[in-house]
Amino acid sequence: MEFRIERSALTDAVSWAARVLPVRSPVPVLGGLLLDTEGGGEGGGGPLRISGLDYEASARIDVDAEVVRPGKVLVMGRRLLDICKVLPEGPVECAVEGSRFTVSGDGARFGLSVLPLDDYPALPPLPQVRGAVDAELFAAAVADVAVAAGRDDTLPALTGIRLELDGDTMTLAATDRYRFAVRTLPWKATAPGEAADVLVSARRLTEIARSLGRSGLVSVALDAGSAGFEHAGTRTTVRLLEGRLPRHEKLFAMADPAVALVDRARLTEAVKRVSVVADGDSPVQMAFSRADASVTLRAGYEDDVASQRLPAALEGVEELTVAFNPGYLADALASFTEPSLRLLLLGAGQRAMITDEAGTDVHRHLLMSVKPQLG
Repeated sequence: MEFRIERSALTDAVSWAARVLPVRSPVPVLGGLLLDTEGGGEGGGGPLRISGLDYEASARIDVDAEVVRPGKVLVMGRRLLDICKVLPEGPVECAVEGSRFTVSGDGARFGLSVLPLDDYPALPPLPQVRGAVDAELFAAAVADVAVAAGRDDTLPALTGIRLELDGDTMTLAATDRYRFAVRTLPWKATAPGEAADVLVSARRLTEIARSLGRSGLVSVALDAGSAGFEHAGTRTTVRLLEGRLPRHEKLFAMADPAVALVDRARLTEAVKRVSVVADGDSPVQMAFSRADASVTLRAGYEDDVASQRLPAALEGVEELTVAFNPGYLADALASFTEPSLRLLLLGAGQRAMITDEAGTDVHRHLLMSVKPQLG
């Protein structure tokens, strides 16, 4: 095997494929990346194919390269990535020389030991393609809901993002029991009436979404055990999680809530500011006043306190005070981009909903308020 490629193209491709490699594995070959110049080029992809996998996910990318001598080689992926990062800019020559894989460019030369190809498992196939979604919209939607996913691996279902396909709508949802984020977006199904409801690791799906380009369509593939995503010469699969998230429809149904309209950027800055004195998970209190058209944020206890007053329109009641975990509130606010937000409030210790100013169902974030405990 021998090929030539630009250093930046090789680094980007190796970095993309190495995302799925396990940090530690009892099986050494799973730390490897497979470089293949024999079977690349399918579907218009480049002649160099780089792929990696662990027990939960796989990644494959096709990239343009000048192939001098076709072949395959398996090398330690993270070591190859470290080498790529320090290579001089410009063209790079890569070749298998006996039991060593060499990488050289502009006078710098590195050698890597070769791993046994026969021990390397085959990459899982892409599941059935169900349709396609805009790459930029999909990445934004995953980021919007991932903040609400659980981090406790003893409750694996809560660490996932629910991916539901129904006709021409894709719905993403995540919850850790204390908050619940839902985002809908349009998508193009391959067949009328296409439907699915699966649970994907939030960490894995976030990595996949971040790695996608910001243009074009992402093909979404699903079967009973895995999800796959294909975009611009890249292909990745991930094993589905078992279990299901609770349905959000009843939780999101709020009868006669008070409604507050606030400026998103100013509220975000105010939460960040007063949270400086909020030790641990002590709450940030929000006191709304209809007469003053304001909300006053307070945090802290005894002499260590902070407050800030902001304009806010309140409808439905004259006054209302609620409080939230400052980290959860900051995460929720950061997932929105609209200038103004609508807060649907039931009262202290009850559910609260954040939506865009128009109150659409495109992006909704449910939080449980807590009872104010300021000294």
